Amino acid sequence: MDSIMIKLQTDKGEVLISSDVFTNITGAAATNCFGVKGMAFRSMTDGLVHLLRRESMAKGVHVTYHEDNSVSIELHIIIDHGVNITALCRSIISEVRYIVNKTTGVEVKSVDVFIDSMVIG
Repeated sequence: MDSIMIKLQTDKGEVLISSDVFTNITGAAATNCFGVKGMAFRSMTDGLVHLLRRESMAKGVHVTYHEDNSVSIELHIIIDHGVNITALCRSIISEVRYIVNKTTGVEVKSVDVFIDSMVIG
């Protein structure tokens, strides 16, 4: 998979940020929210949703780069049973937007959260 780079111009020079950086930052921010079991990935072979390990959680994140150097983020997650889904999604959107902007300086246009599964216990 080719790594896409986003280019930022600062007063001290140019900064290139790879898509791997965005997916890792985003995945970590989302999974640190209370009620998130982890990132999800739907297998094309069996159609099942799988809980991703920390080292491969980037598969549950899709980043779209815009020409104005902003990004839109799509997250696929697995949540714990019994959490307030609306409150959880608001928390994830706020946290991801804040962490990505704070860490990279890139504006986040949108964060879409897809709950692919819920686990009990």
